Amino acid sequence: MPGGRLTQQERQQIALGLADGLAYAEIARRLERPTSTVTREVMRNGGPTAYRPDLAHRATESRARRRRPGGDTAPAARADGRDAAAVRDYEEAFATVFMQGGLPRMTARVLAALYATDAGSLTAGELGERLQVSAGSISKAIAFLESQSLIRRERDDRRRERYIVDDELWYQSMIAAAKANEQMVEIARQGVAVLGPGTPAAARLENVARFMDFVSEGIVRAAEQAREILLSKPAEPEAVPDGD
Repeated sequence: MPGGRLTQQERQQIALGLADGLAYAEIARRLERPTSTVTREVMRNGGPTAYRPDLAHRATESRARRRRPGGDTAPAARADGRDAAAVRDYEEAFATVFMQGGLPRMTARVLAALYATDAGSLTAGELGERLQVSAGSISKAIAFLESQSLIRRERDDRRRERYIVDDELWYQSMIAAAKANEQMVEIARQGVAVLGPGTPAAARLENVARFMDFVSEGIVRAAEQAREILLSKPAEPEAVPDGD
């Protein structure tokens, strides 16, 4: 399987695959690359409808120059001892998954960065430095994440606002999603009354309402049942006995 960065020829093949309507997994199979590599490549370079291989290739080279002054400098060592390049690539992959779920790119990067910290919290300044973006970009992303109940904020002992992800927020986000579905149920049933019961349009809207109502109930029930998983600690791996 090929390794390293995508070549310009591979990016051309990705563009052709997208034009043919191929799934990321199929494009990756033809390139003999992981699906995550193709997904990340497309999502960070405009998405499936705006992907341009030449622009993507130049953007990648530009990012590489910014990360490695002089072209051959190794990534800076992290204070926690982790592989800086591996962590950076993981955060990009994590952000790509969030983007596939509908989050804007900068919002996804902020959320991924927060989850990849041991403390689960960063200040706006720390986020800006980590992601190499402006304070304005961070502010917009934070506002969106708060509106979706994906993060919360609090002040630390130095009176700085810290943005925090914790386990309970996943539960709260699921409940918020269920409430959003309830609004769809309500507006669909209003349509039934306006358009007249028994009409094709009203029947269609009633089916939407019944479907969304069922889904909302399932989300709430599953979230309540699984809530304790978020608060539990992962089991310690069992020690492997030494051989004789």
